[in-house]
Amino acid sequence: MNNKYRIKYYKNSQNNREPVGEFIDDQSPKIQQKIFIYLELLQENEGRLNYPYSSHIKDKIWELRVDFAKNCYRIFYFVFINREIILLHAFLKKTNKTPRKEIQRAINNYNDFINNN
Repeated sequence: MNNKYRIKYYKNSQNNREPVGEFIDDQSPKIQQKIFIYLELLQENEGRLNYPYSSHIKDKIWELRVDFAKNCYRIFYFVFINREIILLHAFLKKTNKTPRKEIQRAINNYNDFINNN
């Protein structure tokens, strides 16, 4: 039996899009490489990383913090049953405080996932 945690991309139930996958695809190869290294670290640590790699956002939602040069990339996720890490939403952070609209997107995606899986 495979006990390894799996990374899964949230898929919107309305349009079948994967927002985090699309976000990663839009980044340069160097940024993609760093994101994948952090995702692997998250996977190896069963979805539990401490600051500065990860921080709690709200309820079951956490953010993976990927800094590259002067840019701050954030990927919201939560740990689901059957050892799955669900990536909900990603964005390039441009302010000191995480924008409320980005958190709300992650919450909406979380609710969509829970209600349709």
